[in-house]
Amino acid sequence: MRHKLIGQLNSLRRLAAAVALLQVASAAAAGAPALKAGVFEPPRQAPDFSLASSTGHELKISDYRGKVVLLAFGFTSCTEVCPTTLNTFAVARRKLGAAAADVQVVYITVDPHRDVPARLAKYLGSFDPTFVGGTGTEDQLSAVRRNYGISAEKKTIGNDYTYAHSSFTYLIDRTGRIRALMPYGHSPDDYANDLAILLKE
Repeated sequence: MRHKLIGQLNSLRRLAAAVALLQVASAAAAGAPALKAGVFEPPRQAPDFSLASSTGHELKISDYRGKVVLLAFGFTSCTEVCPTTLNTFAVARRKLGAAAADVQVVYITVDPHRDVPARLAKYLGSFDPTFVGGTGTEDQLSAVRRNYGISAEKKTIGNDYTYAHSSFTYLIDRTGRIRALMPYGHSPDDYANDLAILLKE
């Protein structure tokens, strides 16, 4: 009987120790900095692609392993959402100081007719010279959008046209996994917060 009681007491002690460890872990997790963007659980590998780059070379998302990537879609003739987004990225990078060297902005056009590499380079460079743009054929860009769940609809306005397109941003970690999705309208501080967290991993 005595041995049985001792065994039960030991089991209770082990259970109490396990509960205590869980409480410590939970407290640590609660105190950990949280991403402002919507988190992917579990994260998934960012689909790779091959496009023409604004740098004059091939653009592949896998080439930026080791860096944290902001991946967004838009076009150079956009008058509101796109310039606001790109300016937000630029301000967020400046807030990171020297750590910004490990952040890469990749901006894929939805308007291949106008957005040739040279035009993308000039446009993106006006926000930050490190930003890289991607373009290609209609089929190539359509495939990339499909893999990333991006919509883009061409709309005719008189003799001109514009695009209605998805305006969120993917945050991709150093290992090439999509970690979060930031909706349009978040501040540079929110981006700087999330980038700083991912950079420290």
